[in-house]
Amino acid sequence: MRKLPIGIQNFEKLRTENYYYVDKTQFVKQLVEGGSYYFLSRPRRFGKSLFLDTLKQAFLGNKPLFEGLYLEKNWDWNIKYPVIHISFGSGVFRTLEDLKLRIFKILKENQEKLGIASKEENVRELFIELIREVCKIHHQKVVVLIDEYDKPILDNLTKPEIALEMREELKNLYSVIKDSDEYLKFAFLTGVSKFSKVSIFSGLNNLMDITLDSRYASLCGYTEKELVETFQDRLEGVNLEEVRSWYNGYSWLGEKVYNPFDILLYLDTKTFHPYWFETGTPSFLIQLLQDKKYYLPDLENLKASELLLGSFEIERIPVEALLFQTGYLTIKKVLQYGDKRIYELTYPNKEVKMSLMDAVLDSFLQNSSEKENTELKLIELLEQNQIEKLKTIFHRFFASIPYEWYTKNNLSSYEGFYASIVYTYFAASGLNCVVEDSTSKGKLDMAVFYKNRAYLFEFKVVEFEPEGKALEQIKKKKYEEKYHGRYEEIYLIGVEFSAKERNVLLFEWEKQQDKP
Repeated sequence: MRKLPIGIQNFEKLRTENYYYVDKTQFVKQLVEGGSYYFLSRPRRFGKSLFLDTLKQAFLGNKPLFEGLYLEKNWDWNIKYPVIHISFGSGVFRTLEDLKLRIFKILKENQEKLGIASKEENVRELFIELIREVCKIHHQKVVVLIDEYDKPILDNLTKPEIALEMREELKNLYSVIKDSDEYLKFAFLTGVSKFSKVSIFSGLNNLMDITLDSRYASLCGYTEKELVETFQDRLEGVNLEEVRSWYNGYSWLGEKVYNPFDILLYLDTKTFHPYWFETGTPSFLIQLLQDKKYYLPDLENLKASELLLGSFEIERIPVEALLFQTGYLTIKKVLQYGDKRIYELTYPNKEVKMSLMDAVLDSFLQNSSEKENTELKLIELLEQNQIEKLKTIFHRFFASIPYEWYTKNNLSSYEGFYASIVYTYFAASGLNCVVEDSTSKGKLDMAVFYKNRAYLFEFKVVEFEPEGKALEQIKKKKYEEKYHGRYEEIYLIGVEFSAKERNVLLFEWEKQQDKP
């Protein structure tokens, strides 16, 4: 049995040491035939580095590595190109001096590999000299590959002054590409984020952004077909529907793809676990959601314009762009309003939804063990269908929120705040919940589905005394009609919160019989 390429970013190692390989080499030919300068944004651990190394080996003319692959018979192996490979993927950049030293070291390493000697100390001039001298000595135009182009900036998003310094230094480096057109055959840059061309690429306006190009939607990640065909011998006894629910769902306007890092670890252990999420806690993102008091249920169906989604700057970071570019949201559908294109976003899969909400809870609850116990109890009560005991769980939710969350705001007066907290707990527990579910009579605050049961929630905030209007509204609007025939049991649950006490004041429920 072949080995699973967990963490393997080196194409040569992958092809010579009996690893599985999902053939992506058709994209190499497609890119080269379609242009010369490209940019691709994808979340971390999605295979960007491996693809960049695949490009490198193709341009170097290492034909034996491509035996049996698409490119073997669809590439001119008689021409070899010198390749300059720059990667900022390893380590953490804390200061501008760190970055300058790393750039200098990388360029010197490329010089040595390509047979160039230089005494130049200025990194911009060193890069210019490297490209021109390599072209002259090798009598061939040069290929430039840059991996994780934005990492020095992303390492410092919580320190804007340093991040801006990093951006200017990188801008100085990347502008060399623009000025070296006559010496270049091809350039490909990858990263997680997409900063505007004005801010970092310094007029490199011929850089083709293929991030949302449907032709390259599956360049990184595994399609359903690729998963089944490549890993067939590892899928015996595997519930593909459940695997799809956990790890598939990423969309860049083309066929949905699986997260490759998750899939490889799952195939190794056969255990469902948030492998990808745990490789990098999105602390900056969590802090941003918390600072903005973001209405978390909106993440189920978030709308963003093409401009908003396309890029962000250090000085202004839209939550929507950050969530999308880092892989915590993906494109659900595209809406066209006249000449304006709007993207509807949602979680890609169960892993991301459950883990992100769990991280949010961890960020503002004082007692993490109490949170874990509450989540487990919530699942236990739904398993046993003990609805009357949910009131106690709800009370725990809000009793565990620190006082500081209510200071300098009037969150406790808004239904959205309570709905957001309840939603976060259900989502963090891995339960299937939908917020503001549309019916023919209006929008239900939240629906939770467990096995053959549907729990329909309506939330109200009252000042002093319970009013019973939450349950009354569900019944009056007949929200349950949408679910008849789809679920064997339907429960209507009305919850009223006290703005003064900041907790549950009234919890009412009743069971609805399915209609024939």
